[in-house]
Amino acid sequence: MIGRGHETQIMLDLVKSTKAEMLVVYGRRRVGKTYLIKNVYQSMMCFDFTGTQNASKANQLFKFSEKLRERFPESQFSDSVKTWNEAFLALKKCLIEVQIKDQKQVIFFDELPWLASAKSDFLEELGYWWNDWASQKNVIVVLCGSAASWMLKKVIHHRGGLHNRVTKKINLKPFTLAETRLYLESLNVQWDDYQIIQFYMTVGGIPTYLQQVQQGETVPQTIDRVLFSKDGALRNEFTNLYASLFDNYQNHIKIIKILAEKWAGMNRQEIIAKSSFKDGGGLSKILEELEASSFITQIPAFQKKHKDFVYRLSDEYSLFYLKFMEGKIFTAKNEWQKASGEVKYKIWAGFAFESICIKHVEAIKVALGISGIYTETSSYFHKGNETTEGLQLDLVIDRADRAINLCEIKFYNDDFIMTDALSTTLRQRRQRFKEFTNTRKIVFNTLITTYGVKHSRESLGQIDHVITMDKLFILDSFE
Repeated sequence: MIGRGHETQIMLDLVKSTKAEMLVVYGRRRVGKTYLIKNVYQSMMCFDFTGTQNASKANQLFKFSEKLRERFPESQFSDSVKTWNEAFLALKKCLIEVQIKDQKQVIFFDELPWLASAKSDFLEELGYWWNDWASQKNVIVVLCGSAASWMLKKVIHHRGGLHNRVTKKINLKPFTLAETRLYLESLNVQWDDYQIIQFYMTVGGIPTYLQQVQQGETVPQTIDRVLFSKDGALRNEFTNLYASLFDNYQNHIKIIKILAEKWAGMNRQEIIAKSSFKDGGGLSKILEELEASSFITQIPAFQKKHKDFVYRLSDEYSLFYLKFMEGKIFTAKNEWQKASGEVKYKIWAGFAFESICIKHVEAIKVALGISGIYTETSSYFHKGNETTEGLQLDLVIDRADRAINLCEIKFYNDDFIMTDALSTTLRQRRQRFKEFTNTRKIVFNTLITTYGVKHSRESLGQIDHVITMDKLFILDSFE
C-alpha cells in the first residue's frame, strides 16, 4: 500500500487495544477509504457490508441477509431478516459462533449514508447493538462514508445511541505530492517532479484518478486521453461526483462555480452577492459539506478574528473541469497539447500551483527549518483607495519566533528570472505590509518556485528564502 502511514498506524493501534473500538473513516469519493480499510484489516475482517445508493430498506436488508449467508456458511442462519433489529441480532449470533479467543473481530459497514437513509432505523439499531453487546466484546466496528458532512453530523456527533461512542476517526485526505510520486512509481510511471506537479494540478491527489496514468505517456498525452477523449475516464466525472455525495447537489455545484471565478477565493458576503442564497443555515450547510469533503478550504485572514476568512476552491479536478472542459465539445486530437500553449493555461497553472503550495504548507515549513515552531497560516488583504494602492498576499506564515514569511509563488518551466521591477515590487510589498499591520516582527520575502531563481543585481537583497518544488515532496512532513 502506498503512503497512508499515519492512518495505518492509527488503525493498527486499535488492534492492540484491550477494549471494543468504533472507528469512523470519512473523506471524499474515490480517495481510497475502502481500499485502506480492507488492506489493513484484511486478515481480521469477519463481516463487511456495503450500502446501495437509492435502494429501499427492504432491498438493503435482503442484501444483508445474503451477505450473512455468504460470510457464515456454516451458521444455522437461513431466513431473510425483515428489520435492522433482526439483522443485528443475526450478525451477533454469527459473530459469536466464529469468535476466537484473544483475536480482534473487525465488522465493516461501508457507504453508511446509503444504509442509514431517512426512516431506515439503521443508526438506532446499530447504536443499540453496540451498547447492548459489541461494546463489551473484542471487536473493531468500522463505519465508512463519502458524504463527509453527513458522517460528522449523523455519526460522530450523533445525539442518540451512538453519542460519544466513536473512539477514533480518520478524515482521509487526497495523496500529498510525495505519496503521488510513490504511487506513480508503483505504476512504473517515471515522471519527474515538474511533470507530477503538472498532472497533480489537473486531477489532484485522488488515487482513482491517478490510476488512469499509463507507462510511456507524457503528461499532455495522459490529460488528452483521460479527460478530453470521447471515452475518457474523467470526462464526465464532474456531475457524477457531486451527485453521489450531496442531496440537492446542484446547489453545491453552484457554489463551486462561483468560487472558480475568483482565484484568491471569496468571503461569505461575496458568495451571497454572487448567488441567490440567503445568509443563513442553508448556505452554511453547503459550505460545511464542501469543506468536509475537501472541495473548498477556509483561509483565515491575517490578524483577524475567526469569522474573517475566505473560501477557496481547492479541488484541482473541479477547477480544471470548469476552466477547460465544461460545455465544450471536443472533436480533435491533442486538445490539451494545443490549449496548454495559450495564455489562459499560464494563468490557471499559476493559481493551481499556488493552491498546491498552500496545501503543502507543512512541507514548506520543513524547508524553512521552522517545523518545530508554532505558526499560523493565513492570507492578507488590504483594500486600496484613491491615495493608497491595495495589497493582497495569498500565503502568510506568522511565526511564534517573532518572524513572518510573505510567500511569493511562481510556476515556471525553468529557473525563474527575477527582474528589477519585481524586486522593487517585493521590497515595496514588505514595507507596506509592515505599515498596514503595524507588526514589529521581522518580515522575510520567501519565493516558492519550480526550479530556482536567476537574480538581477537589485533582487539579491530582496529574497530571503528560495524554496524549489522538490521541497514540496517531503514525505514525513504530514505524519
